[in-house]
Amino acid sequence: MKEVISQSPVADWDPRADAVLNDQIAVYDQMRRTCPVAHSEFLQWSVFRHADVVAILNDHETFSSEVSAHMSVPNGMDPPTHTEYRRIVDAYFTPAYIDTYAPICRDIASTLASTLPRGEVELMGDFAQTFALQMQSAYLGWPQDLHEPLRAWIQKNRQATLAGDRPAMAAIAFEFDGYIRDMLDVRRRAGVDAPADITTSLLSDKVHGRPLTDDEIVSILRNWTVGELSTMASCVGIIAYYLASNPSVQAQLREQPSLLPAAIDEILRMQAPLIANRRIATKPVNVGGRQLDKGDRLSLIWASANRDEAVFGDPDEFRLDRDPDENLLYGRGIHVCPGAPLARLELHHITEQLLLHTDHLSLVPGKPAQLAVYPGGGFSVLPLCIA
Repeated sequence: MKEVISQSPVADWDPRADAVLNDQIAVYDQMRRTCPVAHSEFLQWSVFRHADVVAILNDHETFSSEVSAHMSVPNGMDPPTHTEYRRIVDAYFTPAYIDTYAPICRDIASTLASTLPRGEVELMGDFAQTFALQMQSAYLGWPQDLHEPLRAWIQKNRQATLAGDRPAMAAIAFEFDGYIRDMLDVRRRAGVDAPADITTSLLSDKVHGRPLTDDEIVSILRNWTVGELSTMASCVGIIAYYLASNPSVQAQLREQPSLLPAAIDEILRMQAPLIANRRIATKPVNVGGRQLDKGDRLSLIWASANRDEAVFGDPDEFRLDRDPDENLLYGRGIHVCPGAPLARLELHHITEQLLLHTDHLSLVPGKPAQLAVYPGGGFSVLPLCIA
């Protein structure tokens, strides 16, 4: 009997083609309409439609989050393991924790916005990234001298991910782990004099009746940092660009700041700060008319699903009356972002303070913004005129 050799599907697209890197959103829109479940060598299966993405998010038994050989707490875990670790993480995003942090967040946002130079500025490096670094460090209790190493680390991590350079990605992860282990050692040596912050608190947390290991703490903090620093900076840039590009919306929000929460979520629906998330099939399954095998990997393209015409109509229409449950900005299902309340607080304060301490935001003629490339969203360079 002749052996049947399984062959990979023919590639439907190339996520690293110039056209994609030049304008991710435009290409994702096209893929959603013409090939909503597409295969590529780089990402295997990419899922572009809202309905397909939601179905996958709601079915963690068929679509596992255990996509990496490296520990990822709790993002890369499935129940029942995920449940216990998620309990620990959720405890740091309760209303009580966030209420305590709110004045600090507001002060940081106010200081940055009030000292923003007038005239032409490059908003991503001078403002958005600095805000993200200061916010994250304040929330976790990290020192200021870690800001610049973390800024460089984010860039190196993005470049290695885009290149698919696994040795570089491993080295970069090891570098970050070193920062965290050093801070854990400092707190252990300090004993009762250790700072009363989240990083210290994690040393006392227990899972299944035992203390968290250093590897587990490092993984938790790495997931928070990778997600928070890169996406928060992207969010700030996306919001500022949209306001500068849409003077009528900018004027409306200056006059009615109570609209900011809904407006921020709507702006970030239109242009995603986080491009994709990964899953792996646990059994043969049909997704959007394409047959996947057990072990096939999927990328859920948030940046496309949140612009699906079947759910949102014209994806570029700014509306404040949309159903918030349809917006996948913070995910859905058991892995919905635990830090969503914190992110919303930070984005509200930085947008509010940016509008409060300026008279007008506008684009710089002849200096277009440069879009970020996968796996980043938003902008890499954003020249704006501040008045």
